[in-house]
Amino acid sequence: MNDTPSYTLPRVWTWEQPSGGQFANINRPVAGATFEAALPIGKHPLQLYSQGTPNGVKVTLLLEELLAAGHAGAEYDAWLVNIFKGEQFGTGFVAINPNSKIPALVDHSTPTPTRIFESGAMLLYLADKFGAFLPATLRTEALNWLFWQMGSAPFLGGGFGHFYAYAPTKIEYPINRYAMETKRQLDVLDRRLAKSRYLAGDEYTIADMASWPWYGWLVLGRLYEAAEFLDVTSYTHVLRWAQEIDARPAAKRGRMVNRTWGTPSEQLHERHDASDFELRTQDKLIPAAPAA
Repeated sequence: MNDTPSYTLPRVWTWEQPSGGQFANINRPVAGATFEAALPIGKHPLQLYSQGTPNGVKVTLLLEELLAAGHAGAEYDAWLVNIFKGEQFGTGFVAINPNSKIPALVDHSTPTPTRIFESGAMLLYLADKFGAFLPATLRTEALNWLFWQMGSAPFLGGGFGHFYAYAPTKIEYPINRYAMETKRQLDVLDRRLAKSRYLAGDEYTIADMASWPWYGWLVLGRLYEAAEFLDVTSYTHVLRWAQEIDARPAAKRGRMVNRTWGTPSEQLHERHDASDFELRTQDKLIPAAPAA
């Protein structure tokens, strides 16, 4: 049993001290910018400001898939916004995304630049813009699963991920609560993927691109180091689906963009041209900290 003392609720909650944990230095109960910082603009119409977390990879995966499918207009510049350093609170970023979360996208090909600031909205915007990965015959089913992911993943990330991996103290109740919900969601996916190759049917769509960086990475052992804890190998259909997408060249490229951890061969901190993947050099990486 958990012997953590019960929490007595105050009549009115106030923010009196940092919440603790890995993200305590950037968490606060108010919105808005905290410092002045203009965003760079590259040579392509599509300008992405992001980091290689699951939400960021949704968009770079789609952009790389669009380019692989021959949509030259999907060329993009991807600028690193380091959320661990609070760079999402600069004035330029907040002007695009008032919610101060990555990713944020600006399309400069429209008469007035168009901002898009939710990952699901970006997937839908780009799929409609290029007429790809959202076939008319599967549109409603794909949107069902896209919106399912947008509503469900916060329980995996902000719920299970936070209390299992990032909270300063391991507390039984929230870990059990969110582990149960995460496994329920994996079961939802597993039952669906037992019946179809991809989430919307026989075709690969933005629904798969939204879910793969979260649930695919989880069953592939890349998220929160929780694969054994959650017994993910029991979700055989999710694992089959995750491995199939993982083998796609565009997925391999997409998961590298704006990534700042792992081995250098897995990272491309900024992406401005397709050749960047082949011409990676140490000067494109953030210098490593000197050895202690």
